[in-house]
Amino acid sequence: MLDIKFIRENPDLIKEAARKKKIALEFDALVVADDKRLTLLREVESMREKQNAVSKEVASTPDQVLRAQRIEEMKVLKETLQKKEEELREVLKEWHGLMLTVPNVPDVSVPEGESDENNLEIKTWGEIPKFDFTPKSQMDLMKAHDMVDFERGVKVAGFRGYFLKNAGVMLSMALWQFVLDELVKKGFTPMMAPIMDRKEPFVGTGFLPQSEEDLYKTQDGDYLAGTAEVPVMGYYMNEVLPKEQLPVKMLGFSPCFRREIGAHGKDTQGIIRVHEFFKMEQVVLCEANHETSVKFHEEILANAEALVQALKIPYHVVVNCGADLGLGQVKKYDLECWVPSEGKYRETHSASYFHDFQTRRLGIKYRDEEGKLKFAHSLNNTALATPRILVSLVENCQQADGSIVIPEVLRKYTGFDIIH
Repeated sequence: MLDIKFIRENPDLIKEAARKKKIALEFDALVVADDKRLTLLREVESMREKQNAVSKEVASTPDQVLRAQRIEEMKVLKETLQKKEEELREVLKEWHGLMLTVPNVPDVSVPEGESDENNLEIKTWGEIPKFDFTPKSQMDLMKAHDMVDFERGVKVAGFRGYFLKNAGVMLSMALWQFVLDELVKKGFTPMMAPIMDRKEPFVGTGFLPQSEEDLYKTQDGDYLAGTAEVPVMGYYMNEVLPKEQLPVKMLGFSPCFRREIGAHGKDTQGIIRVHEFFKMEQVVLCEANHETSVKFHEEILANAEALVQALKIPYHVVVNCGADLGLGQVKKYDLECWVPSEGKYRETHSASYFHDFQTRRLGIKYRDEEGKLKFAHSLNNTALATPRILVSLVENCQQADGSIVIPEVLRKYTGFDIIH
């Protein structure tokens, strides 16, 4: 959420942000609602001041007739005030709803574009493997080694259901432990985060109301998160942090749930796009400074790159175009790993920064050197998502005889070097 003062003072900037992100914005309706809000706030505050003044006068008036007159005035004032307060509540509801639709302003380096097809490649790493045989797909490889069972997964869990088995499980756990060890060394606090969360952290991180259709909801009105970003960002909700505690670096681990409503007909086979999975998420809170945010944005991307490089998986990095940014993102990188059977890169990691868009909604502040309260800046990045990463891992590590060589960095966790 942006500051309403900033929004009103920079209408062209906000409208341009909405255009670039391809987001529908009712800017004029927001201004009208804000005018109503400010007018009613002044009226309500004035009536409350008058009510307090009359109350003091009644308490200090010895004249019973005059006291009765003042009490009668208070009754009329109270009724009028209650009506105005109810009117203010309704206007605030409308105003807040419109405020939640205002997009953050993308960085000037964000390219134009209509979809993810217009994201720009900025770097590549690794050599794309040249097999002297026709490479098998993730599904064929994992089925052949009894690493996954889709048929029984669908029988038990429905569409996009799956069971990971045997080496599929061992590889997943090895990857989790590898990532945990590497990022703890870099100062990240590991956290196992609750994934069934109240509405507030979803609104705060920007997943509500925009992405509600992709969330699973409980009968009690809570939601299941599709990323540990939601609960981990909620960890410091409505708190003031001492500046010396910044930056706060957290590594959230959790199961994740997504309905994949917008992905109808896409990747219906295999483990790329499933309803439930596991994810490790880098989350950073830093001081409110653009250059500091940019520095950490590059740092968390580098962390993800180092992990993929250690696995020897070829990848490229793209900077997302305006239309492929979420409501709150200032800038975003996608790291996409090579999938030999498809002959293309597929997204496995995303790195974003938000300035104070999320922290303003969540009420996460710190005191600067002068004691002034400021909203922190926030960033997040996928450290690892399983089982999706297994797609690139098993396909790039396959051999002509159908075996799969385990990346060296994982062998101390798996206890085996190859899957026969």
